[in-house]
Amino acid sequence: MPAPLKFAYWVPNVSGGLVTSKIEQRTDWGYEYNRELAVLAENNGFDYALSQVRYMASYGAEYQHESTSFSLALLLATERLKVIAAVHPGLWHPGVLAKLGATADHLSKGRFAVNVVSGWFKGEFTALGEPWLEHDERYRRTEEFIRALRQIWTEDHTELAGDFYRLRDFTLKPKPLNTPERPHPEIFQGGNSTAARAMAGRVSDWYFSNGKDFSGVTEQVDDVRKSAAEAGRSAPKFGLNGFLIARDTEAEARETLREIVAKADTEAVEGFGAAVKQAGRSAADGKGMWQDSSFEDLVQYNDGFRTGLIGTPEQIAERIVAYKKLGVDLLLLGFLHYHEEVEYFGRRVLPLVRELESQLADAER
Repeated sequence: MPAPLKFAYWVPNVSGGLVTSKIEQRTDWGYEYNRELAVLAENNGFDYALSQVRYMASYGAEYQHESTSFSLALLLATERLKVIAAVHPGLWHPGVLAKLGATADHLSKGRFAVNVVSGWFKGEFTALGEPWLEHDERYRRTEEFIRALRQIWTEDHTELAGDFYRLRDFTLKPKPLNTPERPHPEIFQGGNSTAARAMAGRVSDWYFSNGKDFSGVTEQVDDVRKSAAEAGRSAPKFGLNGFLIARDTEAEARETLREIVAKADTEAVEGFGAAVKQAGRSAADGKGMWQDSSFEDLVQYNDGFRTGLIGTPEQIAERIVAYKKLGVDLLLLGFLHYHEEVEYFGRRVLPLVRELESQLADAER
């Protein structure tokens, strides 16, 4: 039978919260807040946390903690939660990340993971004096990075003569933990473009999508599975981004969404939109991320409103399980007021999801 849906949350280790809006957000980018949140999340049904990363102040995110170090701190503060650190090829070398990951995996008893991000923010690379590659070249580099990372973690004497990375008789010891659940730290990868979907099928353990409705998810799941079949490997698992607004009534939830958009930081949203649309337009077929995102979509900077997780607990649970039927394995969630809403999710929404999953399993027997 299909495994139960897994749930992750965006770690708010970047200032400004998860919406680019001047609405009150009872959240904080600091460590103490996030340590308490991680414990709360693992006690309310969350399996993963994703530490985002920006390297310079931008678009409403003036302050940010680095993702790998922050992830390790959260791992050491929790017992079961797996923490995914976002990293950028071009700013990391796979051998250096492999070393850090192996240590973090031992310290956390096998709970470290990475999200390999090809990147959209040209300004960060140029500010750091690093070359900026156009869209499809960034994904070629990411694929080479992931192949190198997996080889270092699973084999001795790694040899790689690539276009972007070169390894000569490189050996890593200790390796990360090899557990019944996974042979090495899980490798997540994001992106909505044709190049991203094809690469996911060839090399990744998990594919993260921006927010999508049912038809968008179906299209992406089909494309990723096709790519994996062509590569002769099992398809990666599928994670979907969503911004969740659960309230006692649908009217309350809809009013919260209306207020978020009405109070959007227009300058920041438009600046972010210009940057990401430029990055996506350079895809070979012009179908990069955010290409059809509206202003309202970009207020939640990973199109989280599009997933439609807005309403009563019952409405949201039904929609979540409908996504599961389409092939979604994990929901990556953002919230307006993290502490209160993570607890509300665990108390009011998750039990309904598990009940619907049980009914679905009974019907399929």
